[in-house]
Amino acid sequence: MDLYYEVNGTGHPIVLLHSGGADLRDWTYVAPLLAKHYMVISFDGRGAGKSPDPVGDINFVEDLKGLLDHLNIHKTTLIGHSMGGQIAIDFSLEYPEYVSELVLIAPALSGFNYSSEFEEYMNKVSALAPDIDKMIEVSQSAPSYRVVQASPHKELTEQMLRHHIKRTFNWPAFEVIWPNPPATERLDELTVKTLFMIGTEELPDNLRVAEYFRKQLDARIVEISGADHMVTLTHPEDLYRHIMEFVEG
Repeated sequence: MDLYYEVNGTGHPIVLLHSGGADLRDWTYVAPLLAKHYMVISFDGRGAGKSPDPVGDINFVEDLKGLLDHLNIHKTTLIGHSMGGQIAIDFSLEYPEYVSELVLIAPALSGFNYSSEFEEYMNKVSALAPDIDKMIEVSQSAPSYRVVQASPHKELTEQMLRHHIKRTFNWPAFEVIWPNPPATERLDELTVKTLFMIGTEELPDNLRVAEYFRKQLDARIVEISGADHMVTLTHPEDLYRHIMEFVEG
């Protein structure tokens, strides 16, 4: 197993999947709380943190399965944030026998029709390369980062993003392989018990994903008041409380 991972605590396994542009430090405050009760596995996705750069096309779902098999874990709670949520959803559709509970925190969703405004925002950030300072400035100016930018966790958020951007400059060309058909066309096949959490101070597209889940799936939807996209850093106690109630309940 070439991915970097950390294991803390004992008991039922919980695997944490971080957001895009971040690494396992996304769980700096949530992981220790959960590790009081469970065996918590946090890891850096391929190309993130201390894990190796991609050398070919990436399949995040198969990377996750490889990690679980390496650790001899065949039933786990998956908790995914943002792109980590997208990976967790697709994994739960492909390998439902591995997943006891699914917890999604402001997840992305494969096959979802994101708005032109969101695409323009992403393109604007990319167009500023290689000026990392400008890329971070524009990226973090989005409404979905206003709360964290005004918090003590602003520095950690920007540290993770800076580390990620620097690494991408050295990556070879590659594609990310997602299961086909995408999750938007298969959501009614998701049989795993699911909790969906999202901050109230989010981008309209992320709120639309929450509404899509509300209509398509019998999932528990929880809104975290006053939280933005980096709810993992700014509201760990709230997440912990809802996760405990969900898993134990």
